[in-house]
Amino acid sequence: MTDEEIIDKFERENITLASITSRFFAYVIDELLVSFLFIMIYLDYIPDEATIEDTINMINNMFLYVVGLKIAYHTLFVMLYGATIGKIFLKIKVISIQDLENPSLFYAFNRALIRVVSESLFYIGFLWGLFNPKKETWHDKFGKTLVVNAF
Repeated sequence: MTDEEIIDKFERENITLASITSRFFAYVIDELLVSFLFIMIYLDYIPDEATIEDTINMINNMFLYVVGLKIAYHTLFVMLYGATIGKIFLKIKVISIQDLENPSLFYAFNRALIRVVSESLFYIGFLWGLFNPKKETWHDKFGKTLVVNAF
C-alpha cells in the first residue's frame, strides 16, 4: 500500500497519527513496567549479601531473559489489545496498515523483535520516526503498523 493510499484510508476513517511525545511517554511507562516485572520475578535470585557489582553482573548475565520478557510483553499486548499498558494510559494504539485492526501474532512479534534490535542499536530505529512523515519507526515498518490516537 502506498503512502497516498494510507493517507486516504486514514482520512476516510478519521484516524490521526499519535504524536512523538505520546509515544515517548508510553515508552517510558512500558520500560518502567517491564523493569519492575523483571525485578519482581528475579528478586529472590539476588543473594542478600551480594554486592552492587555482583548484582550488576548477575543482571548482565540475564540479558536474554530481559529481551525475552520485552518481546513477550510487546507481542502479546499489541496483538491482543493493539496497545501496551503505556499506550493504553496515553490513549494511543498500534494498528495494522492493511486492515486498521490489531496486528496479527506474526506482525506483532516482528514489531517487538525489531523494537529490541533498534534499542540495541542506539535507538536508531526510533530516531528514524522523528524524520518520517508517518512517524514510522523501524519496528512499525517491519510490523506493517502505525501508532494512532485511540478514540
